[in-house]
Amino acid sequence: MNVKSSRKKQSGVSLIEVMIAMLLGIFLLGSVVQFFVSSRQSNRVHEATSRMQETGRMALEIMARDIRMADFWGCAGDISNVVNNLNSAGSGYVDFQTGGVGGIEGGAGVPDTLILRGGFGTGLMVEPPYGPQASANVKVTAANDLQQGDIVLLSDCTQGDIFQISNSNPGGTGTVVHNTGSTTQPGNYNATNPGCPGMNAHCLSKVYGADANMFAVQEITYSVATGSEGEPALFRNGAEFLDGVEDLQILFGEDSSAAGSAGEGIANYFVPADQVADMEKVIGIRIAVVARSNHDNLVKGNAQSYAVLGASVNASDRRIRRVYETTVNIRNRQ
Repeated sequence: MNVKSSRKKQSGVSLIEVMIAMLLGIFLLGSVVQFFVSSRQSNRVHEATSRMQETGRMALEIMARDIRMADFWGCAGDISNVVNNLNSAGSGYVDFQTGGVGGIEGGAGVPDTLILRGGFGTGLMVEPPYGPQASANVKVTAANDLQQGDIVLLSDCTQGDIFQISNSNPGGTGTVVHNTGSTTQPGNYNATNPGCPGMNAHCLSKVYGADANMFAVQEITYSVATGSEGEPALFRNGAEFLDGVEDLQILFGEDSSAAGSAGEGIANYFVPADQVADMEKVIGIRIAVVARSNHDNLVKGNAQSYAVLGASVNASDRRIRRVYETTVNIRNRQ
């Protein structure tokens, strides 16, 4: 009798209770999954934003530094006082006489190209012996960073010469040779050099003394193209520099003071490269860098709309984009 009574008191879980428990479990699991998805999406957006911010800031910082130093020709002051002795028929020739600032307008929806030219670095003092004018050698401080093939600017406060180093050990010896020939590309060849026209070999426009300095000189080109990962990237001199940069837009600030005047040192207006009246009067450059996320489907709802230098743009996908803009003065034209 005791066994029968104990069995009657035992009871199991009914089917309805099981179904209710499963329903509650599904609701709870759905909330957990929704929280996980939302958290994961937030992390993706946060990571993408951080990467874009880093890319945009670095692009502006490096480009601004190069813009500030554009059109630097040592104490000679202006490119019109500098003779370019590079071989115009050689590979890698740079026409420095076109000035320290240039650009190519990309057009609607196409990135622009920025071109900067000039000397850089601290400069090396010229040491004796000085000349003669047709000498192939220039002496500077030894144990420097110069290398064969470097393009350099030699200038004092009256004029300057640009040439390519042709000897193999200019850094250790301090002797800089500027012969013609096929040792380097583009090499040196200037039949119209005002110092000794027609000689074409190891001739500079003047004899440089103790008041002269030697600087490295270069042309820097910034552009946007497809990078090694298949994503758009900012290129510097044809080399991939920063990935994740989708667009580069440039406006040139021109001082419209009358020709021959000293100028006000203030940009009266900013225009694209193809609307600049005189690149030599450009004293400031406004740049806009558009960084985009590597991953799609990060923007909720409609695709993102944004403005680049006042122009409205509608994205064609749901990537995140951020625009970074700055205006930089060209120090050597102030």
